Amino acid sequence: MENGTSSSEPHPSDPFEAFPQRSLEPGDIAVLVLYFLFVLAVGLWATVKTKRDTVKGYFLAGGDMVWWPVGASLFASNVGSGHFVGLAGSGAATGLSASAYELNGLFSVLMLAWIFLPIYIAGRVNTMPEYLRKRFGGNRIPIILAVLYLFIYIFTKISVDMYAGAIFIQQSLHLDLYLAVVGLLAITALYTVTGGLAAVIYTDALQTVIMLTGALILMGYSFAAVGGMEGLKEKYFLALASNRTENSSCGLPREDAFHIFRDPVNSDLPWPGTLFGMSIPSLWYWCTDQVIVQRSLAAKNLSHAKGGSLMAAYLKVLPLFIMVFPGMISRVLFPDQVACADPEICQKVCNNPSGCSDIAYPKLVLELLPTGLRGLMMAVMVAALMSSLTSIFNSASIIFTMDLWNHVRPQASEKELMIVGRVFVLVLVLVSILWIPVVQASQGGQLFIYIQSISSYLQPPVAVVFIMGCFWKRTNEKGAFSGLIVGLLLGLIRLVLDFIYVEPRCDQPDERPAVVKNVHYLYLSIILSVVTLVTVSTVSWFTEPPSKDMVSRLTWFTRHDPMVQKEQMAPSPLTLPQNGTPKGTSIQLETVHENMSQTHNCEVASKQSRAVRVILWLCGMESQGREEPEDSKAQPVMMASLQENPVVKTLLDINLIICISCAIFLWGYFA
Repeated sequence: MENGTSSSEPHPSDPFEAFPQRSLEPGDIAVLVLYFLFVLAVGLWATVKTKRDTVKGYFLAGGDMVWWPVGASLFASNVGSGHFVGLAGSGAATGLSASAYELNGLFSVLMLAWIFLPIYIAGRVNTMPEYLRKRFGGNRIPIILAVLYLFIYIFTKISVDMYAGAIFIQQSLHLDLYLAVVGLLAITALYTVTGGLAAVIYTDALQTVIMLTGALILMGYSFAAVGGMEGLKEKYFLALASNRTENSSCGLPREDAFHIFRDPVNSDLPWPGTLFGMSIPSLWYWCTDQVIVQRSLAAKNLSHAKGGSLMAAYLKVLPLFIMVFPGMISRVLFPDQVACADPEICQKVCNNPSGCSDIAYPKLVLELLPTGLRGLMMAVMVAALMSSLTSIFNSASIIFTMDLWNHVRPQASEKELMIVGRVFVLVLVLVSILWIPVVQASQGGQLFIYIQSISSYLQPPVAVVFIMGCFWKRTNEKGAFSGLIVGLLLGLIRLVLDFIYVEPRCDQPDERPAVVKNVHYLYLSIILSVVTLVTVSTVSWFTEPPSKDMVSRLTWFTRHDPMVQKEQMAPSPLTLPQNGTPKGTSIQLETVHENMSQTHNCEVASKQSRAVRVILWLCGMESQGREEPEDSKAQPVMMASLQENPVVKTLLDINLIICISCAIFLWGYFA
């Protein structure tokens, strides 16, 4: 018994203890509790304020968001706790290279609003699989895609963010990892399940403010501790663990640590891969991923969506300064723990024999900041975690509900869809918790690189199919399907090989097969894109072209086509075959009419107990029993107009040029 207690409370002088005697003071915990109350208050306010008893109100926030919550939500959904832990960890381990992902995303988020969004708006789509269903007809592609999206969400986004957030909480509050995760998920699921997208977007806006405030304060403290940028450049290369073996190259800082463009053959991020291989998954993420596109579709009109994208793009400049540089500074200040090179010592420091770079950011927070600010930074990490989780939960549930459930049960009433969407969030939570141990075990202690490598294997084929669908009218269902299958099979083979042949530690010989050892995941991304492109083009060219209604208003060149009469009539989703889809599978968000008789509802309402009424209110169903006025049911699906105010449009375009110029300058400066 005595043994147990002494091992759980490390000795203060233990050099291998990552966070000796550091935990949150009462002041910090007070800040954290205030933060939780504040977020819950905003979430519940948005829940009460918005219309969430229709499928559109719940999943698309009623389509009336202005630019700043959209921009803040785009940024917050993207930057999760995985970013803080992962980018800082990659900065500590290898230097600036990982920030290329952020600067790359800056261009892609602008392409979303200026190029892809007009096509989605013209085609009046609400989910990405729905776009493919309208553009290509048939159900094969949308269903494969819906399943793939859910797979990517669970295996890269949800579990990684939860693991990263939990590392933080575990280190500072000394709670059990799983207890920490379950607690966080409970709060997150509460306002996602009850409030829908509106609650998620408003809480995201709040989280963004908290995240940026805290991260900028920590950046100031970090640079002050290391002596500014000059101090960092000087000391980074001297930051070696005192316990590393002299004659090995393990644990040495990279010579090209301050460059983004690196050697094309034997570096960690080769420059051709950074320029081309990285851009394809980035395009997938920012322009065709449900989580991101859903936020832009919730904007009032195209100008607000563009404003939101611009705001997110400007904010994307910050991760280099608020995450990557602090990660590098953490290595300078705490080389023995962050830069540990000996597997046994790393195991003692952070329970990960392959390296402890992932503790770089938590280490800074707990060692550098005074009481109160430490609590604020904990709130920042939790904010980052919760904002990205809520976004993914909401988007995964719309994909499951509208693209899979609705395919299996085309007769489903609106009430049923609302319940299914909310139950699915709870299922996701469970699956994610079960997946954490796998994330813990993989990828050499560099969390960010784990996410990026999985992305590079699965996303390029999907991105190419979207690009071809949007920009080449000749692309047809057979071509898109063939390209998608060939690309995904190749990607999956490499993914499986990666799990079988794990990257050896620095001090071990590399005996992996050449295809795994020598083909960098960014090069593989280029190969997959080219293979998919060639397959889609060839098969489409030699098979029959798509019909006119599969091209009209669904590509860049046809987005201004006149609206077909069929679209203007309120379609009855249960009888109208749309774009070649079987009857009943196509569904427009607002036109899912209830199949339940209103009279029956009223009788039931009078007998409902209080508990049932509370549950119905939580699920946004409290008004389902009341008769709805006719006009409220026949709202348009979403913004269907591409018209913009000329003055606003010019302002946005000027801003676009300024933003791109800044990004190119940063690339040039750090390349």
